[in-house]
Amino acid sequence: MNQVLFTLVLAEMVLILSLLFQTPLRKLVIVGLDRSKQGRGPLVAKSVGGTILVFFSSTIYSVFSVQKRLTETGFVNPTDEVLMAHRLLEASLIGFSLFLAMVIDRLHYYIKELHLLRKRVEEVKNLKKDQEHRETTAPAEVKKATQMIDKAAES
Repeated sequence: MNQVLFTLVLAEMVLILSLLFQTPLRKLVIVGLDRSKQGRGPLVAKSVGGTILVFFSSTIYSVFSVQKRLTETGFVNPTDEVLMAHRLLEASLIGFSLFLAMVIDRLHYYIKELHLLRKRVEEVKNLKKDQEHRETTAPAEVKKATQMIDKAAES
């Protein structure tokens, strides 16, 4: 079980690193996360997250029961000590995995929001540039039109 948890934590860390740095892999990861959040993806993610959370709480309960046995007997049993170490490692890996999953979700959200914000800023810059262009060309056109009207009035 520990190898699976170590692999999961390592995969989540690689996913976070791919989201943090601007690489071609980042676009693929974002598209994959977008697709996983459509349709039944959120329901599956919540179900898996809930199952892992229940497993995490079960492991924590097991740690406390071993701790209770250790305090009741008054001496350290080698078997209980190994069980305690194994359960603590398992609990910490599960907790860290849940934390990294939340970090991945928030990073994805903030990257999408940043992309939309940059797009809006670019649109506003383009609109401002067009407005300034219209303001600079409009007085010249008005001047030409008044000169043409004056010439037409004189003749």
